[in-house]
Amino acid sequence: MAVKIAVIGGTGVYNPDLLDDVREEWVSTPYGDVGLQVGRFQGRQVAFLARHGQQHSVPPHLVNYRANIMALKTLGVKSILATAAVGSLNLDMRPGDLVFCDQFLDFTRGRVQTFFEGGPEGVVHVDMTEPYCPELRAVLARAASNLGLPVHSAGTYVATEGPRFETPAEIRMLRQLGGDLVGMTGVPEVVLAREAEICYANISLVTNYAAGISANRLTHEEVVEAMHVNAARLRSLIAETVALIDPERACLCHRAVSGPVVAGSPK
Repeated sequence: MAVKIAVIGGTGVYNPDLLDDVREEWVSTPYGDVGLQVGRFQGRQVAFLARHGQQHSVPPHLVNYRANIMALKTLGVKSILATAAVGSLNLDMRPGDLVFCDQFLDFTRGRVQTFFEGGPEGVVHVDMTEPYCPELRAVLARAASNLGLPVHSAGTYVATEGPRFETPAEIRMLRQLGGDLVGMTGVPEVVLAREAEICYANISLVTNYAAGISANRLTHEEVVEAMHVNAARLRSLIAETVALIDPERACLCHRAVSGPVVAGSPK
């Protein structure tokens, strides 16, 4: 049975607790080998990939994003649910809140953001008008409604390089530019998923207010603890969403590079 749904676990989400009959798999890609887990949920095969490794051993700027996304594409994945621990720049998005981002601002530096670097693969300028799949975001919203979970159905994710936290001056700038949340891993992951023609949705969990907004100094331990406290809600949301996804669904994301199907053309 093909693996068409994947969950990427961010900080604090290291284990595929919702899956049965879990097995370890290693997938070879041109960008490196990727270890992940595949299990069964309600009769469906689902892949789980710990973005930072199961012991949080890989910092955000050294995550092999290309290998991770290519490994999921190799498995046949068509839909990715990606969790993220984020700081909030928006006072209405409080610690403990869930946000389904619809836009991003990229302030990373030096990360390779494409599979297409010339040569045999050519050059591709992929459209990012709707960087997060609107269909998957709608499924997430429906799942949250079914569970009675209060969520923010849209928000702008700001990706910074890390691994350090941002300064209060940087946070003031990012707020003025329209950022709602700040994290260190959302880009280039979302861009590469689009190039790989995989639907991608972000599930951000606010762990704290960002520097200069929070009354306290920020620590990684605080982030991990917040994710632990909210793990049950996050797990139930992912489970309900996976159950609602139609594995055979078609989406414009699946033709982001190859282009729309034209009548009479091979599919």
